Amino acid sequence: MRIKGRHGALPTALLALALSAATGCHSSSDTRLKPAAEPAAPASVARVCAEPASGPAKAPAGAVTVDPAVPGDLAAKTRSHPPRTTFWLRPGRHRLDKNRYAQVLPKKGDVYLGAPGAVLDGRRTNQYAFAGTAPDVTIRYLTVQGFVAPQNEGVVNHDSADGWVVEHTTIQKNSGAGLMAGARQQVRASCLRDNGQYGMNAYKGNGRITGLVLEGNEITGNNTDDWERKQEGCGCTGGVKFWAVDGADIRGNWVHDNRGTGLWADTNNNDFLIEDNVLEANDGAALIYETSYNAVIRRNTIRKNNWVEGRKYADRGDNFPFATVYLSESGGEPRVRARTDKIDVYRNVLENNWSGITLWENADRFCNSPANTSSGDCTLLVKNAKRCARPAIATAPLYDDCRWRTQRVDIHGNRFVLDKSVVGCTVRCDRMAVLSNYGTYPDWSPYQGERVAEAITLKQHNRWHDNTYVGPWRFVAHDPSRMLDPAQWQAAPYRQDAGSTFRGQDGG
Repeated sequence: MRIKGRHGALPTALLALALSAATGCHSSSDTRLKPAAEPAAPASVARVCAEPASGPAKAPAGAVTVDPAVPGDLAAKTRSHPPRTTFWLRPGRHRLDKNRYAQVLPKKGDVYLGAPGAVLDGRRTNQYAFAGTAPDVTIRYLTVQGFVAPQNEGVVNHDSADGWVVEHTTIQKNSGAGLMAGARQQVRASCLRDNGQYGMNAYKGNGRITGLVLEGNEITGNNTDDWERKQEGCGCTGGVKFWAVDGADIRGNWVHDNRGTGLWADTNNNDFLIEDNVLEANDGAALIYETSYNAVIRRNTIRKNNWVEGRKYADRGDNFPFATVYLSESGGEPRVRARTDKIDVYRNVLENNWSGITLWENADRFCNSPANTSSGDCTLLVKNAKRCARPAIATAPLYDDCRWRTQRVDIHGNRFVLDKSVVGCTVRCDRMAVLSNYGTYPDWSPYQGERVAEAITLKQHNRWHDNTYVGPWRFVAHDPSRMLDPAQWQAAPYRQDAGSTFRGQDGG
């Protein structure tokens, strides 16, 4: 599997051109307008790691019993039985053979049920637990731990087979990703905890994943191997990473205390519904939606995220508005079929995070540009990156279609709360932003200068309105040096946050 870079960040050589010195906080008087509707937060969180559901204490009728006292019994009995067999794993610690490739290879429709206390343990020897391409496999009530998958590979559903169902299962303390994903995969009421790289890596090589469901799970403590420290800027960590997923329902999950980003959709994802989740205390952003399309983000509670990474960049003197919800080169596109034709962000509560929402578009990042770190990928509108070259790229339709554009983002009815004494910051943790860099690269780029900055700020239908702000919020528009107070943000030429309410501005 290839390693993807953190695409939303600028190449190192260009960072200094994009980011100028911070201007500091401007004071402002309170602006009191029509109150926005109060968002509805989820009533509870999915505490499934501390309170896992128990599997059947007795083997169901017709099930094949697997004995933990016999190493390799699970893989051997899977080989010797026909498709659609149900296997019941007795209580105890189940082991595979000592060969690192001694993984279980399910057949189509196989079902694996763990009895109370059933654990499949890789003993830091086996690389994978369940692999192969058989579809429609089900795993329930089982703990899978101690496997050592390589970077970017996964332990459960290693080969991203389609139609798998993973329910009431704990996948913990493995290297790599605890779980991979295929089309129509359903992951429900499971604990993805303390895995070395990702809780889940939704990646299918050159294929696309459709119909993915992630519901009612607890996703916590992942990236224990701290891959961003080993490979700075790799963009290869977090609670869950999504690549080229077309249609995902992500609801009712508790995504917390991951080292890095909580949920990260990266490169040509589309049609996401992200609702009723609690995204909490992740070291980096709660949510990154990058080089992707069409999403609904609603009724989420997002609190105390980005304290580690936001503070790290601020301490370096970096004035880029690193945000808790980061929409990077992503927007609504009516020509890409989905449940919505925009990115609709509404009725969320964001409380005491390091900054709020940033809309960003890198002027130098487009198909066929050396500054595009997406390993040769192009947009869903063009696909073939080689078409994006002079002279055709300088005119319609390729001028627009060769870019992942941050456009048609609608941010409304949300509640943004910031108490700097809780976050432990004095500056640079209070930003809401829509901006780009000054285009410089490559020399044949038609996007040089302020073209992209003007477009994302004023021409691409990105709107904040009818929100409630509590605390000393500031706003960044066009480029990192242009800091605005609420009155300036609402005035021409930006005209943002009509109908919004601002309370508790402290001038800081």
